Amino acid sequence: MTLKPAAGNASELEWIKSSYSDSSDINDCVEIAATPGTVHVRDSKRARGPRLTVTPTAWADFITYASLD
Repeated sequence: MTLKPAAGNASELEWIKSSYSDSSDINDCVEIAATPGTVHVRDSKRARGPRLTVTPTAWADFITYASLD
């Protein structure tokens, strides 16, 4: 997955869906928005719901862990 930093505050984030999302429901996935210092994560079904925010380093560590076989 590739993240492109978005400019602006959290209300103006550019949300992207994983290229690995293969559900039959296009709204059934996780969305990510990146800024220079934070990665925001949300459930696409609840776009206005709670969000998880982590550092770019923590996100990279998670991606590495999640991609292990």
